[in-house]
Amino acid sequence: MNSISNKQLTVSVKSCGAELCSIQSADGTEYVWQADPAIWNRHAPVLFPMVGKLRDGRYELDGKTYELPQHGFARDMDFSLIEQSESSLAFQLLPTAETRACYPFEFSLTITYRLSGNRLGIEYAVRNTGSSLMPFSIGAHPAFNLYEPIDNCFLEFEKTETLDTWLLGNKGLLTDQTAPVMNDTKILPLSKTLFDRDALIFMDAQSDKITLGAKNSLRRLTVEFAGFPELGIWAKPGAPFVCIEPWYGYVDPDQPYGDIMNKPGILKLPAGETFRCAHRISVET
Repeated sequence: MNSISNKQLTVSVKSCGAELCSIQSADGTEYVWQADPAIWNRHAPVLFPMVGKLRDGRYELDGKTYELPQHGFARDMDFSLIEQSESSLAFQLLPTAETRACYPFEFSLTITYRLSGNRLGIEYAVRNTGSSLMPFSIGAHPAFNLYEPIDNCFLEFEKTETLDTWLLGNKGLLTDQTAPVMNDTKILPLSKTLFDRDALIFMDAQSDKITLGAKNSLRRLTVEFAGFPELGIWAKPGAPFVCIEPWYGYVDPDQPYGDIMNKPGILKLPAGETFRCAHRISVET
């Protein structure tokens, strides 16, 4: 485990998955879900090179079929710590025989954590080090502790929103159906039944940040995600956490699309180029 800290926050990240494990304030409050294996055994997995499930767990490329697990492989692989300072940690993942067997591309994935005051920046750099066009998706899946019972908690969007969620089918794949979630409001109340049909998936949110709050607490946690085109909100039913998930890419639709290059929401990175994005987490105690 590697940590950085200042007078306001202490942040811990483990090399496996370059996964954020803890954001703790000076008064000892823990903001990140502590991965209770009886409920959900992850903290904040990195989703790469896919976000969500692939249809039948497979994809096609140049006439060949490859298998890739849900959310890709990065979350379960050991990253190298390539840089550390008093306020930052940088981790890198490079291809291995294991990754090439399911994802035949040369790449580097660098994830940098930067702490400044009450804010943690998380930066992603995906570089195509091969010679061909590289398809990929990337996303964050951080889980945050609720300060009170879920029915007392809420998410406040930056802007007034009218949003429908795209529904998932029995196979966990995207259907062509939607359901209303927010109607001309900034506030999304959390509830025990909100995630009964799995994650909320928003494709057209106007807000660039969301704040987690509770009725009887002054504590607030804000996630800023400017530039991310998709957003997931999820909690395991009955669990005392909520995930705020900025995405580039999303789960497969429940219909064939052929080659991975035709996958809806896929990014395509030319040889020698680097894709960058970042989200930020801040807390008010």
